[in-house]
Amino acid sequence: MNSEPEASRRTYSYLGPAGTFTEAALAQVPEARGQDWRTVNNVPEALADVVEGRSDAAMIAIENSVDGGVSTTQDALATIPGLRIIGEYLVPVRFVLVARPGTMLEDVHTIAAHPVAYAQCLDWLGARIPAHAHLPASSNVAAALEMLDGTTQADAAIAPPGIVEHHHLELLAEDIGDNPHAVTRFVLVGRTVAPAPPTGADKTSLIVELPVDRPGALLDLLEQFATRGINLSLLASRPIGDELGRYRFVIDADGHVFDERMADALLGLRRFSPKVVFLGSYPRADRAIVHYPDRYADEVFVEARDWLRALISGEPEA
Repeated sequence: MNSEPEASRRTYSYLGPAGTFTEAALAQVPEARGQDWRTVNNVPEALADVVEGRSDAAMIAIENSVDGGVSTTQDALATIPGLRIIGEYLVPVRFVLVARPGTMLEDVHTIAAHPVAYAQCLDWLGARIPAHAHLPASSNVAAALEMLDGTTQADAAIAPPGIVEHHHLELLAEDIGDNPHAVTRFVLVGRTVAPAPPTGADKTSLIVELPVDRPGALLDLLEQFATRGINLSLLASRPIGDELGRYRFVIDADGHVFDERMADALLGLRRFSPKVVFLGSYPRADRAIVHYPDRYADEVFVEARDWLRALISGEPEA
């Protein structure tokens, strides 16, 4: 029995039901263990829980190594104020084929799955069950549960491995995904707080709008980072939606806002862009140390500012 006082307990929202990849990501968060986990149906609901105080943080998928950025998440983070990314977590994408108890692989003719998961298992399915039909589902866990309760005509379902820990299902095959290196990146999102101190292995996430649609506008944006020696690990465009040709860019940059070069880049972006959304600086999931040339060291930026201040104040040159 948990004797922790109710007032000190924390609540985390995640895309449910139990057994999803999102639950596997939340299980990686040390401070979430033993706390209250709240299942939601979609990303906007998870973020609304945070903004409206029902949850302290939400775990959401933001990028897949095969399919790219999760547009629903990127658009929600661009338009919902008061949020900060406080951590990122990587979950290997593994799929299993499950069915009702007693089902054999040769009994399978119709397979339920989310379209993205189905597309990532086509080679395996084509080789093992070439004459199958696909029934699209809202999620892979939903596909399996609907098969169990008889609300779908599917004989089997593609699902994450964790589902067999929560439901009585026949495991027909494991590791049926076509890409053994597929990974989904998740972020833990809380309400706006000051960034945690840098670790040396950090990432900064931003969403930046271009000021006008003109030749070279994107180059001007990228130069804010290139001229300061900052590497970008993600650059994705999303339509703003108010008119054709208007885009915002989702950016992951190596480094922390407390780094002098990153702070200088953000000042440049603020002068350049009509809207910069700072999503947070947080430790990288892979804990890889960010390296950069000596000419972009913090001391170089500090010395340059001190030099300028001396010029303005009329101090004699050393």
